[in-house]
Amino acid sequence: MYNFIDLQDTIVALATPAGSGAIGIVRLSGNQAISITNEVFQAKDLQQVDSHTIHLGYIRDEQNKIIDQALVSVFKNPHSYTKEDVIEVSCHGSRYIQQQLIELFIRKGARMAREGEFTLRAFLNGQMDLSQAEAVADLIAAESESAHQLALSQMRGGFSDQIKELRSELIHFASMIELELDFGEEDVEFANREKLQELVQQIVRIIKRLLDSFQLGNAIKHGVHTVLAGRPNAGKSTLLNALLNEERAIVSDIAGTTRDTIEEILNIQGVQYRLIDTAGIREATDQIEAIGVEKTLEQVAKSAILIYVYDQTTLSPLEAQADLQKLATADMNIIVVANKADLHSQNQAPSSLEENDTLEKVTQNLTTPYTTLSLSAKDKTQIDQLKQLLFDLVASGQLQQDSSIVSNSRHYEALQSALQSLDAVLEGLEIGISNDFLAMDIRHALNYLGEITGEISTDDLLGNIFSSFCIGK
Repeated sequence: MYNFIDLQDTIVALATPAGSGAIGIVRLSGNQAISITNEVFQAKDLQQVDSHTIHLGYIRDEQNKIIDQALVSVFKNPHSYTKEDVIEVSCHGSRYIQQQLIELFIRKGARMAREGEFTLRAFLNGQMDLSQAEAVADLIAAESESAHQLALSQMRGGFSDQIKELRSELIHFASMIELELDFGEEDVEFANREKLQELVQQIVRIIKRLLDSFQLGNAIKHGVHTVLAGRPNAGKSTLLNALLNEERAIVSDIAGTTRDTIEEILNIQGVQYRLIDTAGIREATDQIEAIGVEKTLEQVAKSAILIYVYDQTTLSPLEAQADLQKLATADMNIIVVANKADLHSQNQAPSSLEENDTLEKVTQNLTTPYTTLSLSAKDKTQIDQLKQLLFDLVASGQLQQDSSIVSNSRHYEALQSALQSLDAVLEGLEIGISNDFLAMDIRHALNYLGEITGEISTDDLLGNIFSSFCIGK
């Protein structure tokens, strides 16, 4: 947490991962960043050079001992990441050298930066708003193309620009209503109620669309928790291998081969799915299997998507139906996979209508959203169709739209609160409540929208956000 920071301090930190490597970068920011570095750098007078220039030279300590030959990059305010003077020293990647440089700069007057303090300074100095600052951390953590593109879009300000525009329009009406309060005894009306109602309804529609996008945004950012569950020997591990296109899980005809969960990442069109293969659900025959079954049920309860796999050659529709009733929860999407279609067709040669009829019986009493698919995991038939079903459950075409997507839980909660306040405004307009209550509900909505971009912020809020950053960023 921050007590709060002093922008007069000059801060220093390692900006590259700790440890040995080809190079490391030590970063300084603040009023004395250039003068402190200039004291120990022998090549050029850094205070006289142009901004955005790089200089090669030796860095020496107080005893004139060479610590390293380094490249020093100079960024003069306000044309830098923090809008302060910034120095980046590219040194050799020895942990000893990096530590010696940081200690030297601290002795010369800098202090060690806190987590995320460089980005916090960029926010406080007006270089970016709060949602853009949070996107910096998301960009660093991005592990897929979609996560990278989403964070990059938010860092460029697409989402925050939309929030600022909505807030700006609402501020105009809020000021008009506040003005009416000053003329309360004269019964004047500066804010057109019909136009205010139209504006609030428009903002409500936009906020609801943003809230609806959170499922996709959260999935892109963190990956979709997807569990394969079913009875022993249903073919869950074979299906996992088929989806990954590699032999990740042990496959055997012996029931109960999988005793613990196996987790792998599957990337489908830029969206990451955390695929979890689980132990078969049945009455356990030993203590180890019992633990495996318990873990299966825990993973199923946490899943966003459940792929229920059953052997259509041995399990009756009623038995599969009973399994689903035990596993299904209101918050999950279910894909019912009738596996071993190759054996089923050899034994019975059913028509597609008969297969569909069987799947309808399996899902007859299921109230949770579901889709069905008959396939052969062994022959890898319908695997591409299964991947498309997984993608459609999460994205539903939203990835192709050029629109803002919410991926941050803090933003989601602020939008929910803003929506509640705006609903109260609409209700107040309908029943004709007094101006002071109407103004109060609008102010609440403005505050919640302002929290997203940082126009309304507290030290505790900023501390919570930036303490999750790495030191040096």
